[in-house]
Amino acid sequence: MNDVDQDRYRAPALDKGLDILELLAGVDGGLSQAEIAKKLDRSPNEFYRMLDRLVKRGYVARLDGDRYVLTLKLFGLAQMHAPTRRLASLAMPLMRELAEITRQENHIVVYDRGHPVVIAQLEAPGYWGISIRVGSRMGLFDTGSGHILLAFRSPEVRAMMVAEHVASGGPEGRMTDAFISRLDQIRARGYEMMPSAQTAGVVNLSAPIVSADGEALGALTVPYITIINAPEAPDITRTIEALTETARRISALAGAGLGADAPDMN
Repeated sequence: MNDVDQDRYRAPALDKGLDILELLAGVDGGLSQAEIAKKLDRSPNEFYRMLDRLVKRGYVARLDGDRYVLTLKLFGLAQMHAPTRRLASLAMPLMRELAEITRQENHIVVYDRGHPVVIAQLEAPGYWGISIRVGSRMGLFDTGSGHILLAFRSPEVRAMMVAEHVASGGPEGRMTDAFISRLDQIRARGYEMMPSAQTAGVVNLSAPIVSADGEALGALTVPYITIINAPEAPDITRTIEALTETARRISALAGAGLGADAPDMN
């Protein structure tokens, strides 16, 4: 297509919106409306309505009055395509092995537009147990999976995740110094162990599925229940060992199997 044809099919409003998204993707800390206009060599008034629409649609967040930052919505949209499906496909044989070893259910959760979402699940091999539906949306602050997804992210990405979670109806005010310290402890030890906030008697065990740079692609979680009629079932310590080893193996597979299409977490 020559330059004349390209001009014929131009969509100025779309170009303007894409220019803003591409600009914000390359800066830290956001930009003011005036700074955006200056960098794109346009009048500030040209961008007011476009920025307002991008904020209302969730692609851009407005912080500290007049500073705009890119949210994770585009990342969330990309996550639900081929890389996420391939992650679930690569993980399934190892998840099945984990279920056989531990006699427990396990599932994989990824972050998507404000919430942890279950993308793969394998039921316990016995005749009863916990079951989490694929597609279920979870809390970011009150689940083991949510803690893992926050703990194994950079501070900048973590802040955007929290902002999106609050904007999508999640609770505010959870990022206290004590909670951040807990996330640091989770990252140091490599897993989370916490009583379920939803089901009595369940202990959520979660470990990260990470990219080569140590950032979370997802969380592998076992909702652990004590099985009193199966003495051969591992105790919680052995279950944690099996969980973390499985998460490590899935991480290695994901690094090789997702390749260039692996989600960029930063």
